Amino acid sequence: MEVDRIWERKINEGHDTTKALMYTDFVKDHQLFLDLVDYDKVLPKVWDLLGWNIYMYHTHMIVTPPSGQEKSEKTFSWHQDSGRVNMEIETHPRPRLSLKVAYFLSDLSVPGRGNFWIVPNSHLHDIMELPENGIGQPIGAIPVCVKPGTAVFFDRRLWHAASTNWSDITRKVLFYGYGYRWIRRKDDMTMVEELLEKSDPIRRQMLGDGINCNGYYTPTDGDVPLKVWLKEQGLKV
Repeated sequence: MEVDRIWERKINEGHDTTKALMYTDFVKDHQLFLDLVDYDKVLPKVWDLLGWNIYMYHTHMIVTPPSGQEKSEKTFSWHQDSGRVNMEIETHPRPRLSLKVAYFLSDLSVPGRGNFWIVPNSHLHDIMELPENGIGQPIGAIPVCVKPGTAVFFDRRLWHAASTNWSDITRKVLFYGYGYRWIRRKDDMTMVEELLEKSDPIRRQMLGDGINCNGYYTPTDGDVPLKVWLKEQGLKV
């Protein structure tokens, strides 16, 4: 598996095997990762939610080995995505702006395996009440328990947290972040030109291609081939 190959490479480069690996911009590493950018069972759901002026602004792979720790009730690090956006845009509720698709590669069908935790319906809440003593999770919090191969969509505003891997298996997840084209990239997106050269027009759009800077705000058909294709198919644009 290509994720295992990257994990081994990072270990050889000095990564601490007792700690989780967060590796961004992994799409360039293999054709399999690139093919998921516009996966035909997933991308239609993304544009149905966000519209056609979108691209992939962020990717990260997380590999979480067994922690070797005893299970505890310590409060996880709960957050909404996008950092300063949550402090600098004055709206309530906070704007959606983007979403992520998480492809789970490990069997996380039971809790305790480093599961992704969420508070359902929390995307409309700007503040999350956390236990004052640092023990326990927010009211309504649940682990996401899924089989390998499951794709999970989540709004960037959904309050979520990583949890400790108390099991004896390694957790592996691929995250693809999609947002509006006027949002800056979160990753360096190295080798973009090489990726663009072997991509069709819609994939090029997902990788951030465009005619000029103004086209991210006021796109022409040349900036957004996804819109052109949707129109050709007789779908609502």
